[in-house]
Amino acid sequence: MIAVLVLSACIAIGSIRFGPAPPLGPALDPVHGIWAVARSAELPRTAAGHIPGLSARVDVRYDGRNVPHIFATSEADAYRALGYVVARDRLFQIEVQVRAGAGTLTELVGAPALSEDRDTRRLGMPRAAERMLAALDTTSADAIEMRAYADGVNAWIDQMGPADLPIEYQLLGRRPRRWAPIDALHLLNRMSRTLSYDRVESAREVVARVVGDSAARALLPLHSPLQQPIVPSASAVLRLRTDRLPPPGPPDADGSTMGVAALRDGSSRAFGATGGAPPDPTADPAPDATHGATHPGAGVEATLGSNNWAVSPRRTQAGYALLAGDPHLEMTLPSLWYEVHLVVPGQLDVAGVTIPGGPGVILGFTRDVAWTFTNTGSDVMDYYAETVDDRRDPTQYRLDGVWHPLERRLETYRGPAGEILAREVVLYTHRGPLRPGGGGWQSMRWTALEGGGAFGALRAAPHAHSTAEWLRATAGYDVPAQNMLVADRSGSIAIRSTGRYPLRPGDGRGDVVRDGSTSASDWTGALSLDRYPAAIDPPQGYLASNNQEPVDPDAPSAARGVYLGADWPSPWRAAHINALLRADSLVTPDDMRRWQTDPGSARADYFVPYFLNALRRADSGGHAGPRGRDAARLLGEWDRRYTRENDRAVLFEAAMRALRNRAWIRLIPPRQPHGPRVATPSDAVLAELLADPKSLWWDDPRTPAIETRDDGLTASLTVALDSVTARYGPPDGGGWEWARIRHANFNHLLYMRPFSRLGLPVQGGIETLSPSSGGGTEGPSWRMVVQLGPEVHAWATYPGGQSGNPVSTRYADRLPQWLAGTLDSVRMPHAVSGLAPSDIRATLTLDPAR
Repeated sequence: MIAVLVLSACIAIGSIRFGPAPPLGPALDPVHGIWAVARSAELPRTAAGHIPGLSARVDVRYDGRNVPHIFATSEADAYRALGYVVARDRLFQIEVQVRAGAGTLTELVGAPALSEDRDTRRLGMPRAAERMLAALDTTSADAIEMRAYADGVNAWIDQMGPADLPIEYQLLGRRPRRWAPIDALHLLNRMSRTLSYDRVESAREVVARVVGDSAARALLPLHSPLQQPIVPSASAVLRLRTDRLPPPGPPDADGSTMGVAALRDGSSRAFGATGGAPPDPTADPAPDATHGATHPGAGVEATLGSNNWAVSPRRTQAGYALLAGDPHLEMTLPSLWYEVHLVVPGQLDVAGVTIPGGPGVILGFTRDVAWTFTNTGSDVMDYYAETVDDRRDPTQYRLDGVWHPLERRLETYRGPAGEILAREVVLYTHRGPLRPGGGGWQSMRWTALEGGGAFGALRAAPHAHSTAEWLRATAGYDVPAQNMLVADRSGSIAIRSTGRYPLRPGDGRGDVVRDGSTSASDWTGALSLDRYPAAIDPPQGYLASNNQEPVDPDAPSAARGVYLGADWPSPWRAAHINALLRADSLVTPDDMRRWQTDPGSARADYFVPYFLNALRRADSGGHAGPRGRDAARLLGEWDRRYTRENDRAVLFEAAMRALRNRAWIRLIPPRQPHGPRVATPSDAVLAELLADPKSLWWDDPRTPAIETRDDGLTASLTVALDSVTARYGPPDGGGWEWARIRHANFNHLLYMRPFSRLGLPVQGGIETLSPSSGGGTEGPSWRMVVQLGPEVHAWATYPGGQSGNPVSTRYADRLPQWLAGTLDSVRMPHAVSGLAPSDIRATLTLDPAR
């Protein structure tokens, strides 16, 4: 049925051009077009192939969950087979992802991707990949692994028939490109951009121009006002630090919007709520100038975060260590992840997920250890104000009183037919790429452009047999920095925020633009491994990370006093999972699974009492009014759980949005009173502001009255009731039901609606453990629970399916399970004979090339 619907849609658009693509009609050729693809959408029961370089036969068995179990006699052969099977299922996806990292999307889809490619190349990503490859020892295990994977991908491209060509190539009128080892590095750089590209320096400058430097430093603070750190501290519960926000200062005399354009330049940032008319109560506030992929705060408390936690045997029912992994990333079809099992007798036995296009298992488990990551969100990118010889067309930059030539790299952007779409020169100092910014020229230094240790660490991880060995194996991992959680069969659990953390001169902070005219501003080294935030077998018996600040700045720690970042995400998810873990000393695998979608909210638990108490005080003073009393009653009826059927969360979210609009109204530039705020501080900063009921931030400068915290809370809840009622109808009319308002949206890579799955009701809200934003395009991308007993047992799923073919039954077959919050039992046979015949969906035999 899916194939019929998709093909019908394609026929309907058969004469329409997709961007620069030729008419789609030729793709409807009944022999070689998408009809043929539909006929070959499922894996044949048996198949065979050949890969150059294989040393011996490789047997692949696809189980009932469509997971390939690869049995090889060497690790290089296992990676060749991995490249082959991933390309077989996800060829178009791996090309898109790698081209995104290489800045060559225009060669696939044409001019519409030019802006994206320019951003990628201006960041220096392709140049960095070339330099990493040049520095790689061609005889190293990393180089062998990359070449082997490329061999497998290319073998599939060479052997596939016309019916195997993915639909997207046919719709675009393109052919797949051949694979090269550098493509793995392009993919790594793309992930680094997603997870570690953050311009907190520019954000702080813009905020300072509006409200002064003192206020800017408090609104985008070095340390989170709310503490529930990754490394356990003396306080096991969510703790509010005692700081108070300084009042807003005067804006710059030259106008307060200067520098806003710089924030948009090359970043994925948008701006927050606008002044003037009340906003749509259901619209998810977009990330603003202070937050992007790395920091999912921005008052939005958006969904690009992750969760992981582990429990020691003494707190589990079965007496075995438990680990849960739950990374939150962009949700697409096909999925970001591909599930595999690699077996090389006596050397390798690892199951989990890989990123299509990257060799090896990223998150997973062996028969001894299990591991998973969350993003650290550390500040690993710095900017330097450079002195150049010509402000319009610089050729030199001044360093320590000496002029140095700028490296000039010509970037040529080509279309699908090889035609030149554009050319430009990207400039480099010794630090990195040079770009206009801050009213002059700024160079950028970024650890992602100097990586090289990630593949080796990830390749070594499955060879560990204990948490201690695993931590040693991954010690050289550098980018992007990750909170790496691991557990083993002996019952040990550990976490370490692993990555390259630059050491800066002076106060060590990286949230300011430094003077580029002196080498004294350069990084002085990197944080030593023994000072990484880490915890091993803590007395509390559990560990959890949820993208929060790793270390409590007020607690003793090896990392105390070290600058790791600023403007951290609010620790709401961390507070909630820590509360669940504290309350249960007999944890089961099913508890771990249920918690991954638990709809409770520490954020709602924190803010709702403030709203209700403010309305209660206003009512006792005769100032609440009937609408205020109604709003308080309705909010008080909510159990603060974001279940699908709840019909009060929408009121709370509208009230929070209104409260942010009131609290941060002074962040709207005075010269643009109806424009956007230049920033939206995190809800942790808003929580800090709640502790100061008479702060000047609560006062609306547009009115003659002096407003207080209670005035803001009361007005915000009342306005929320009006706006929600206007949009969704009366409270008990059914329109407020959460399932009608919040959805998950899985877009196809080309945003083609017939190949997407949109508007799927989900359980969860902003900053719940399974977060949901209005856009619904980011969220839990892989859920895994592992019990490390005498025999390791695991349960997992991800949203989507193993196949990248939109007409395959394997394209989105896991979505119902993901939506229900259930997990599948993961098979991990020791040998080919370990899978029952009834559990074998397909077989693939790979032999050396003849």
